[in-house]
Amino acid sequence: MTEITQSRTTPRYIANLDETWGAALALLLFAVLTRMRDFGNPVAHVDEQYYLLVGDRILHGARLYIDLWDRKPPGLFLLFAGFRLLPGDGFLAYQLVGTACAAATGWLIWLAARRMALAPPAGLAAGAAYILWLPLLSGGSGQSPVFYNLAMTAAAVLTLELPRLAERRAVGLIVASGAVACLLAGIAIQIKYTPLVEGAFFGLAHLWYLRRARANLLVIAVAALAWMALGVLPTALVVLHFWASDTTTFDAFWFANFTSITLRRGYPAAKIVGRLAGIGGQLLPLIACAVFAWVRGPRREGLTLTRIWLAFAFVAFAMIGAFFDHYALPLVAPLCIAAAPAFAMRRRAIAAVFAIGAGLFVFHALTNDPSEGDGIRRMARVMAAVDGRECPYVFAGDSSLYHLSGGCVPTAYAFPSSLAYEAERGAIGIDEASEVARILARRPPAIVTLDEPFSPWNEATQAQMRRALARDYRPVLSIPREERHEILYVRRDLPVPPSK
Repeated sequence: MTEITQSRTTPRYIANLDETWGAALALLLFAVLTRMRDFGNPVAHVDEQYYLLVGDRILHGARLYIDLWDRKPPGLFLLFAGFRLLPGDGFLAYQLVGTACAAATGWLIWLAARRMALAPPAGLAAGAAYILWLPLLSGGSGQSPVFYNLAMTAAAVLTLELPRLAERRAVGLIVASGAVACLLAGIAIQIKYTPLVEGAFFGLAHLWYLRRARANLLVIAVAALAWMALGVLPTALVVLHFWASDTTTFDAFWFANFTSITLRRGYPAAKIVGRLAGIGGQLLPLIACAVFAWVRGPRREGLTLTRIWLAFAFVAFAMIGAFFDHYALPLVAPLCIAAAPAFAMRRRAIAAVFAIGAGLFVFHALTNDPSEGDGIRRMARVMAAVDGRECPYVFAGDSSLYHLSGGCVPTAYAFPSSLAYEAERGAIGIDEASEVARILARRPPAIVTLDEPFSPWNEATQAQMRRALARDYRPVLSIPREERHEILYVRRDLPVPPSK
């Protein structure tokens, strides 16, 4: 059996400065190597391009949830608005920040492993596994967990220190740790609401160890209230901001954030089973190592806390129910920490996991062509040439076309699935068919759609689109998009510039 711990000449959970910087630089280099293929790609993922569009238009005066609608909390769009303040068109900016966040989260995983007295190679393998597995679950660019996982993993590292703090009866340090952990969770909640579940675990764990440290009941009660207040503070400030606005603005915010998700239609059972099978298959190497470590590994409180964190993260993953692959991204960090003892006990586990991970990475690289982004940029140039002062319409396809072409957006529901797909029918607060009819009545100069949908069509809106395209438009450009084709139609009375 390979030695799990480092030499006794150094305190078991303290890493020297050279080791710390070496791990950080190695993980940053690995993050760049695994993610650089998508640097600058405007179609890395359908979600991210919409976040960037909304962030950009907020900077130009658009009102969130009224002029542009989505279910995500305001913090996510403010984050992407911040990316637009950096040089360039925004795509490379958010992808570089995402790379830094992925590397920093990997380093925190390394730190967690070192503080559980695992040997340096095991911690480095766990951190690198996190970075490698993000792209396998559509997290290779700028999905929201790429950013908020950093905050949640930092909170977890604080939580893993609790057994030592309780042993020292360091009540003040536990109170401070709980305050920071809950505030980090509160910030993450303003990027996506599901970290609420993980944040609850961090708060409960701090309460448990505060009691273990022999704190009196008054201190425990005051600490619990303070931690809860810090956890809800970012969201409370957002709610107060919208409440202080006019009634229409507040109602739009409340519906988008807290009501509309309950109206969303479910996906067919076969599709859900397929998604779960795909996610489970991709995570299987890490799951196997985590189970092996549970059965054969050391019995340490830090590992127990990690496994409970993983259970809470799984509850957050399951509660939405759609089971897209990127919904599993918050599982990767606790899984990698839970798997780290297996990397220490069996060095060949590292080779096996990374051989499988590399194979999956290559498979994804072969099936996802970043050059499709070049086609989207070409399509955007054609759109810009025909738009004039009128608004084009992306019925189904890439919302980045609005951003790249500089065109105005003809609807608040610019995320294409909102009006085009059956899953959103009746869930966005308006009649979708009436909204599409309104858009078409204004005769957009250009319309973009797909030859095959990514999800079942909303038949009412698709029928309107089919009739309008046949009557008033002609196809001028078709580009490949994920085994389908994205097609640009131009109104028949407009000249068509050559695509370059």
